[in-house]
Amino acid sequence: MPGLTIIGSGHHVPGEPVTNDDLSRVMDTSDEWIRPRSGIGQRHFAREGQGVSELALPAAQRALESAGLSAQDVDYIIFGTMTPDYILPGSGGLLGAKLGLEGVPALDIRQQCAFFPFAVQVADALTMAGVAETILIVGANAHAGFMPWDWDALWSGEKSDADAYQFATQHRATAVLFGDGAGAVVCRPHPKKDEGFGVLGTVCRTDGNRHDHFFVPAGGFRHYRYWDVPVDERIPSMRGRELFKCAVQRLPAVVKELCDKVGVTLDDVDWFVAHQANDRINAAVVQSLGVPMEKVPSNIAHYGNTSDATIPILIDEMRRAGTVEEGQLVCFFGLGAGLNWGAALMRL
Repeated sequence: MPGLTIIGSGHHVPGEPVTNDDLSRVMDTSDEWIRPRSGIGQRHFAREGQGVSELALPAAQRALESAGLSAQDVDYIIFGTMTPDYILPGSGGLLGAKLGLEGVPALDIRQQCAFFPFAVQVADALTMAGVAETILIVGANAHAGFMPWDWDALWSGEKSDADAYQFATQHRATAVLFGDGAGAVVCRPHPKKDEGFGVLGTVCRTDGNRHDHFFVPAGGFRHYRYWDVPVDERIPSMRGRELFKCAVQRLPAVVKELCDKVGVTLDDVDWFVAHQANDRINAAVVQSLGVPMEKVPSNIAHYGNTSDATIPILIDEMRRAGTVEEGQLVCFFGLGAGLNWGAALMRL
């Protein structure tokens, strides 16, 4: 039975934007190199000591404000990040504490760039089971800790020394894609759920055989001294071509499977809100689906890939701009590390 819908949204990005030209001072790259490959023109980065729960707090507060609720109305938090404040505990509880909540369950899930469809699936199940009514879904990332360049040079406006410049350049294909930020939505069962509003359905998939398509070699407990690893292993390893192929094959398939499952056509969908990984990937997915580009909004040029945060940031911008309207059918979809991929259909 359909039910859960978004009643509030908010987002937050830290500091001033870091442009592609800024990155050209700390590695061998340029706007002409980055933009055609990804669609990205700028991104934001957290400062030293700024964790994802801190980025998530203003996003959550804005989402609650737009819903006309207070933090005390929240009875469940679902938090997604690939860059937690600590290895343990999870960041959802830290956000709950910052919101002044005590005793409210906080569930951290690790689906990375596919976070939002999975979170919607979990939240919908929680409400149907009568476990929760008002759920705060938050995706946040501070990828700055992964970045390979000289931060002092970047923030000061100077050029890196030769060794730092060369090291960063070795990792530029991955490093230029990511940015930091947080997006949040507040969800509740729709009062007209019996009339086809709210979540119509979800389809989520995982394939751990392809975990090495995007992962961080360091930090795991396969080693006694998990913190004592070469610097290279602290930077994400990405098999870009294989990841591209998986996204272009699996995302159209899961969207079509979901539409068939709930009995709607692609033409019935008003908006396809995709994870903002790369404009080239999304263009190829759209071409495979055969839907108009006008139905597939993009903001990657302004933020880069904020992983778990991309879809909630984008839906917040759409809601605040009045782009998405009540009664419209929205399909959320994404693929991320794991591999995890999925789609969710919601009539707002």
